[in-house]
Amino acid sequence: MELPAGVHPWDKYQNPKTMKTRVIILLTIFLSAFALLPDRIIKGTVTDGSHLPIAGVNVSIQGGSTGTVTDHTGRFSIRVSNLAKALMFKKNGYKTMTMPLTSDSVFNVALTHTLKTENLADEVVQQPGRVEKSLVFNRVAAAPSTFSETVVQIPLATESYKPINENGFLSVGQQPVTTFSVDVDRAAYSNVRRFLNNGQMPPEDAVRIEEMINYFDYDYPQPAGEHPLAITTETTDSPWNPGLKLVHIGLQAKTVSTENLPASNLVFLIDVSGSMSDPNKLPLLKQAFKLLVDQLRAEDKISIVAYAGSAGLVLPPTTGSEKKVIKDALDKLEAGGSTAGGEGIVLAYELARKHFLPKGNNRVILATDGDFNVGISNESELQKLIEEKRRAGIFLSIMGFGMGNYKDSYVETLADKGNGNYAYIDNIQEARKEFVQEFGGTLFTIAKDVKIQIEFNPAHVQAYRLIGYENRALRNDEFNDEKKDAGDMGSGHIVTAIYEIVPKGVHSSYTGTTDALKYQQNNANATGIGDEMMTVKVRYKKPESEKSILFDLPVKATSVAFEKCSENLRFASAVAEFGLLLRGSEYKGKASYADVIQRARGAFGKDNEGYRSEFVQLVKTAQSLDNTQQTARK
Repeated sequence: MELPAGVHPWDKYQNPKTMKTRVIILLTIFLSAFALLPDRIIKGTVTDGSHLPIAGVNVSIQGGSTGTVTDHTGRFSIRVSNLAKALMFKKNGYKTMTMPLTSDSVFNVALTHTLKTENLADEVVQQPGRVEKSLVFNRVAAAPSTFSETVVQIPLATESYKPINENGFLSVGQQPVTTFSVDVDRAAYSNVRRFLNNGQMPPEDAVRIEEMINYFDYDYPQPAGEHPLAITTETTDSPWNPGLKLVHIGLQAKTVSTENLPASNLVFLIDVSGSMSDPNKLPLLKQAFKLLVDQLRAEDKISIVAYAGSAGLVLPPTTGSEKKVIKDALDKLEAGGSTAGGEGIVLAYELARKHFLPKGNNRVILATDGDFNVGISNESELQKLIEEKRRAGIFLSIMGFGMGNYKDSYVETLADKGNGNYAYIDNIQEARKEFVQEFGGTLFTIAKDVKIQIEFNPAHVQAYRLIGYENRALRNDEFNDEKKDAGDMGSGHIVTAIYEIVPKGVHSSYTGTTDALKYQQNNANATGIGDEMMTVKVRYKKPESEKSILFDLPVKATSVAFEKCSENLRFASAVAEFGLLLRGSEYKGKASYADVIQRARGAFGKDNEGYRSEFVQLVKTAQSLDNTQQTARK
């Protein structure tokens, strides 16, 4: 094409419209090329003002849906596009922070506490009221008057928990012997954590102190003798009740290496009813079970049963080497319908029976929010079924999920009757703890029907109370009853119990006066036992046996100064004191959140997974929520 005379060839590009079009094209090409650049990974750690890690912080891309949550050590990792501008860090009880993205790939963020949390995070919760055997509580939020006079009603939420009648002090002169079943369940701690991370104080009956104490690992010595269990004891001063003593008892189960564990015949029984549709239920459940699948060996077999309006087989017995097949079956599960829990249990047990391994680990793993409303919904009928299958060598473990309609009272009972453990999965880190870090203890029983009986010497002990274990109390005659079911311990499991005692001659407001027994003989001064404070007796059965084995450990009447005690005792006592505060216990004495924090910090130990430092963060959150409630009441 020829140009008019006097027009330079480049002049055609000086036309404004042509120039604008070229700029738009070049800009589009540039942005497209930039967008095609690979996403990058941003990592970092979130801490508080004391440089302690904060778990459960929501980390998200500003204006987007992509996000993650910090783990127990406060660490996070998130994939971001090059078009993202900022990250948001949000957690109840802390000020939300927005951090502009730079070229850095590591972000270390410090959040600050706040009593006025956005989105009504810090709620004042009315004291739960009991309705039959359930707790019904209203979530009512009110900021302190210095911020606002508005009270906002939150929709009613209903959850059920067994009522706990807290153990009181018993007179050694009247009742020198105490008996209870061991408890390796830890569901109460992660459930309490869920409440606190959601800006609520937990209902009192959700706080089972023994499960909170047993959530943590302790450095007890491995069994060295003929028994698969070993006892450790310590005695010191009570930090919250001056003049009283604490007796710390640790029971350590032998740790068996994974390669030496027996083959498994597992049946996943998965609730896919409509109540499981929330993100923290079925979607989290799938992620959790995939972690367990990764631990399976070629000799292990797994089946999957799902139940909603009716129960059905999702996956026939499949070897642990076919991990993709198992995970694909999990991915296909969708929530919807009512809950035929009873029918699902029947089918799951039938599968476990059909593929029973005489020398293996035969177990049904039920994952649910506990909302059984169709099928065998009668609790006693379900208990009879589970007890019958337990005697046949098929155990039941339960993994709880979700909130709002969670039936803790129901699933705790079923797990107890099924010789299995009960855990509450509130996040993927908890799933990793149950199914990866503690895989052997979660699934492989090494001692069943484990009972503890203690006899106190009246020459040294006036009165005593067991902290927690209210739902595990046994009659003294049941200690020798071979038919009486009790708790089971898996590979590497740890059980910790703490008694608070009133020494002989010490006056305490917790103890009343009773007349001395007329016909009982006091053997305290008999040869060889005058220096003993108590004797700890343990009964257990081997997994394949129905005959119990007994051993005992006399404990001398010696006490060590608290600061010289082991980290085991010091940290466990901090958790116990926290439980007393959460329950509003009449035996909490001078307990305080500040003391709990100070003593827990001084007993972190290695804390490789950050669970103990996370505990301190939870105590701080509870302290803030408690202060908010007290301010609102004034």
